Amino acid sequence: MLTLLRDLRRLRSGLALPRPERPGSLAIRHVDAGSCNGCEHELVLTSSPHYDLQRFGLGLVASPRHADVLLVTGTVTTRMREPLLTAYRAMPEPRRVAALGDCALGCHPLGTASELVGPVDALFPVDLRIPGCPPTPDAIAAALLELLDRPAGRRLGRT
Repeated sequence: MLTLLRDLRRLRSGLALPRPERPGSLAIRHVDAGSCNGCEHELVLTSSPHYDLQRFGLGLVASPRHADVLLVTGTVTTRMREPLLTAYRAMPEPRRVAALGDCALGCHPLGTASELVGPVDALFPVDLRIPGCPPTPDAIAAALLELLDRPAGRRLGRT
């Protein structure tokens, strides 16, 4: 096993893969607040070898306590309101929020009005808006890389 890892390391250094030019990293906590799972399928593709956002320092984390960005998909339902607020409050400062997909942005949400809180920005400020139903992996990757490039506190609307 050690020989295989050593050979892989040697092969990787021999290929001279380009290093990302962006400094820093972002830990992303994804929360599905009530979506149809279309956005989640596209989000998973950003981890595939074609996009490989991990090489740019973007990675998903399991705890909001370790997160820099709260990535929300779906319209916020009444049952997910409190868990979403709890996750937001658990994040360290500066907090960033990204709304992924049209439902999270309040455009044509799925569900009955009595069960929905509304778009993500009805609960807290949104730093990044990624429209689409669902947005393409290219759009998700580009938006998250833009978020990496700018300082916390500056809002970006991609409508």
